[in-house]
Amino acid sequence: MSFGYNIHANGIRQHLIRWDGPEGAPQLLLIPGITSPAITWGFVAERLAERFEVHVLDVRGRGLSETGDLDYTLDALADDAIAIAVTMDRPVVMGHSMGARIAIRANARDPEPFAGFLLVDPPMSGPGRRAYPSQWPWYGDSIVMAARGCSTEEMRAFCPTWSDEQVALRAEWLHTCHWGAIRIAFDGFHTDDIHQDIPGIAKPARLVIAGGATVVDAVDQAEVAQLNPAIEQRIVAGAGHMIPWDNLEGFLGAVMDFDLQ
Repeated sequence: MSFGYNIHANGIRQHLIRWDGPEGAPQLLLIPGITSPAITWGFVAERLAERFEVHVLDVRGRGLSETGDLDYTLDALADDAIAIAVTMDRPVVMGHSMGARIAIRANARDPEPFAGFLLVDPPMSGPGRRAYPSQWPWYGDSIVMAARGCSTEEMRAFCPTWSDEQVALRAEWLHTCHWGAIRIAFDGFHTDDIHQDIPGIAKPARLVIAGGATVVDAVDQAEVAQLNPAIEQRIVAGAGHMIPWDNLEGFLGAVMDFDLQ
């Protein structure tokens, strides 16, 4: 059973969806990727709730959180995560893609509110590094189409391997992704340096890698191991960047045994 709620944190309205877990379960703050409103993670969150009390965030400019003329930089998004975590009981942060970069930067700005980090396939692009493998038109064109109103079949052209339900949710909710917020985040994949923040992660952390994608490749894995040997690494073989969409059981196998000790 899930329910949505709003809080005022870091100066704006933040919307989250909560799935209750077992009694006394650790809290999990799940921060989705660049164009994933919280509701699209529902099929994952209901399984994560077998171990955690799960709170999935609509990142500002997406879903039902505040949008419009806001600061959409990585630092602002990291400060959102910190402000939300302060209202919780030292949650584990699970960030996917952009969400993982937010978690890394949040730790650099204030690690105290967090118990640990599950970093799922963060873009390893940045200044002087290779470009993020996805191209801007995949995001920009689909947002414009969704804002106009589109069918599931029209959206399927952008997500050909997803299930009917997953494509339908994206067609329904993608219009809530503020075009400017997404553009700033995409550009930030190439201008924000998260590598400088990785050595500072001192709490339990695990890097979860899509084995069928190139967002985190073998060179990146080796660099992370050198920057911070304490970060565990798990590979979900054959899965694309949207790991649970391709291999939900493999994803759960890579995250559900995360140890906070």
